[in-house]
Amino acid sequence: MLSKRIIPCLDVREGKTTKGVKFKNNVDIGDPVEMARFYYEGGADEIVFYDITASYEKRNIMIDVVRRVAETIFIPFSVGGGIRTVDDMRSVLLAGAEKVSVNSAAVKNPEIISKGAAAFGKQCIVLGMDVKYVGIKEKIPSGYEIVINGGRTHTGLDALEWAIRAENLGAGEICLNSIDADGTKDGYELNLTALISQNVDIPVIASGGAGKPEHLFDVLTKGKADAALVASMIHFGNYTISEIKSYLDSLGIKVRKTW
Repeated sequence: MLSKRIIPCLDVREGKTTKGVKFKNNVDIGDPVEMARFYYEGGADEIVFYDITASYEKRNIMIDVVRRVAETIFIPFSVGGGIRTVDDMRSVLLAGAEKVSVNSAAVKNPEIISKGAAAFGKQCIVLGMDVKYVGIKEKIPSGYEIVINGGRTHTGLDALEWAIRAENLGAGEICLNSIDADGTKDGYELNLTALISQNVDIPVIASGGAGKPEHLFDVLTKGKADAALVASMIHFGNYTISEIKSYLDSLGIKVRKTW
């Protein structure tokens, strides 16, 4: 049985780590390079970095910040935001990332997934999914819709259908973010996470809603997730990564011990 991963998420806007609730009312909370180093030293299994306004602003990712983070940490590093082409992927990987996350660009041009997997291997390609519950509809039979451009644009795409299609195109991993739960600290969206996890054969990272260690236990067991993204609960000093891992370990969840 593989260890479950605990992954700090750094949402970056204008060079600063930021955090909002349901993709709104963001406040800046620190320097991403310093925070990445702090979480690396604190036992993070990976770091995820999102340039959260790059797609909406139609600009390239802040590659200088990516490079500085990569020089600071020595664990897997996934980067997303503003990646539209295979050349963009190459630039991010050459800057030191191990994985690239495509979200809005993949919806607009799905073959970027297959082209990226062919160029760099599927283990490098993460599908980012920002998902909102809209109720069961004819075109959205799961009730969950894909939303892109930082939560601004509804696509009419069913989340489950998109996850399965992306896996077939060559995505090696899915980072599944619930917009409804994002930043609330009320717990992950367990129904959504289990729905996707049980219908694909690639790892699923749960994202959105972590507020206490019990929430991670729930999403790693009931939600069937392979990993859990954390942000607010560690950014604001409520918990450390070691505390979270120790709690999970005490309940029989296999984690990489760092305490």
